[in-house]
Amino acid sequence: MNTTSLSSATVTIESWDSLFRYWHDKDNQLDWNCIFTLPVWLRTWWDSFGREHEPYICAAWKNQQLAGIAPFLREGNTVRIMGSPDLSDYADFIVVPGQESHFLRILFSHLRHEGIVSVHAGLMRPDSSVLSELKNNAQDMGCKISMELAERTYELLLPRTWEEYLRALSGKERHEIQRKLRRLESAGRITYRVVEEKEDVRSAMDTFISLFRSNATEKAGFMYPVKESFFRALAEALAEARILRLSFLDIDNTPASATLCFDYRSTVNIYNNGYNERYKSLSVGLLSKVFSIRHSIELGRKKYDFLKGDEPYKVRLGGVPVQLYDCRIEFA
Repeated sequence: MNTTSLSSATVTIESWDSLFRYWHDKDNQLDWNCIFTLPVWLRTWWDSFGREHEPYICAAWKNQQLAGIAPFLREGNTVRIMGSPDLSDYADFIVVPGQESHFLRILFSHLRHEGIVSVHAGLMRPDSSVLSELKNNAQDMGCKISMELAERTYELLLPRTWEEYLRALSGKERHEIQRKLRRLESAGRITYRVVEEKEDVRSAMDTFISLFRSNATEKAGFMYPVKESFFRALAEALAEARILRLSFLDIDNTPASATLCFDYRSTVNIYNNGYNERYKSLSVGLLSKVFSIRHSIELGRKKYDFLKGDEPYKVRLGGVPVQLYDCRIEFA
């Protein structure tokens, strides 16, 4: 572990093992609020795509108390948060609530000392406490921040019941969903099942990958061998962490569609999906998401995040856009 001391402030360069220890240690008060910067996610991404880059995991300490962590990759005199835009929808730093200012000042002093001239924080949500601190105090911190409009994510605040959800939709969309559900139910015996246990994930991912590749040429091209390995490893790792929710909509015991979701901190994130072309006329792609929303409501979850992308179905199902910002920091 490398250390840079700045009077009462210290930055340590962490290993993967220590990052996982901090994640499991509830006493440090770190807010792991972004699934795409959880150690289990970052390590899986690193194993598939990051090995040609230098990991640069910076932990900032104030008076021997951990203030926050920046999971960077170092590329010469620049650093960026780990991940890739086609796989990580947004990012954030991992910070103790209320320590954002201390964390950033300690981190930036360390980066300047190490000859870093710019930071690419990636896509960030507008409710990021670190982003708010940067917007308000960048000049005082001796840096310049640029925030370019990027893609949007869509999210749905979940009501207490399925009936409340349907009532909140427009009359047209409510009617369409109910009509599609009736037509689906007339097609055969309908089963909605969820795979969560690690020992069941490997074979379930065989089915998911097959469905994913079958219904769109661009999806088949997206799922090249290294990405397939990443998806499989991620599903198993998140299942072990009790975060995975891989669901299937079956018609007469035949998988018609699937959704790959992450259930974390009372938010369900739908990461990807696929369907069987044989059942396209039954709108199984859309209805698999409807079943996923209903199941999330039944579990008492508070939010459904459709993640980034402006696909029309997200608005039709009640999603509200949230603007993401591509955040870059340059030191004066």
